[in-house]
Amino acid sequence: MKRLNDKVAIITGAAQGIGLATARKFALEGAKVVLVDLNETSLLKAQADLAAENLTADIAVVNVTNRAQVDELIVNVKAKHHRIDILVNNAGITRDARLINMTEEQFDQVISVNLKAVFACTQSVAPTMLEQGSGVILNASSVVGLYGNFGQTNYAASKYGVIGFTTTWARELGPKGIRVNAVCPGFIQTPILDTIPEKVLDVMKGQCWQRRLGQPEEIANAYAFLASDEASYINGVALEVSGGLSI
Repeated sequence: MKRLNDKVAIITGAAQGIGLATARKFALEGAKVVLVDLNETSLLKAQADLAAENLTADIAVVNVTNRAQVDELIVNVKAKHHRIDILVNNAGITRDARLINMTEEQFDQVISVNLKAVFACTQSVAPTMLEQGSGVILNASSVVGLYGNFGQTNYAASKYGVIGFTTTWARELGPKGIRVNAVCPGFIQTPILDTIPEKVLDVMKGQCWQRRLGQPEEIANAYAFLASDEASYINGVALEVSGGLSI
């Protein structure tokens, strides 16, 4: 049997990169997937790409920083499927600058998408999962949230905060049958790296003991495991998936 058979999964930031790879993996594992993103054109393309592989997915155009839109999403998904089993808080942005140059707008934008929206989505879906007595929350952190990174004050703060969310919610929701875990990717080959010069990418590869960038599918595999019953006794973990970056 497929690991996520008939599970209803909402994935934010699912139009590309790790989010889309996770949607594909979940669909392959039998989940009923809802792709959430701000960009309708990208969502439609993602849906079509999955359909070309005989995988079905619903899409929802949602600004995860808008609480009313988030609440509407949860209502609509529950109305259609009568349950919500998995939430993957994957949506995230970067607005990099050194501390002395970072604007308040850059700081606020990253905190809003990467941290506050994770709170909003989880708080909105939690009553449904509590009613069911089951559910899985998966949060996208980062190795930057574990170790910091030059020029990423805002991003590091947001991803460190996500780990704080994860351990706190694991304590609060674990006794109610809801597991909460985080994944901390290393340097992954996604569109977010498209603007980085090749020489910088070479340095990033050199920091990993496997001497390469990770692939979105490798993060998706970690999410799929944590979402499944195979991870039934894993709660409150921040799992580093970085090719050994920290050793």
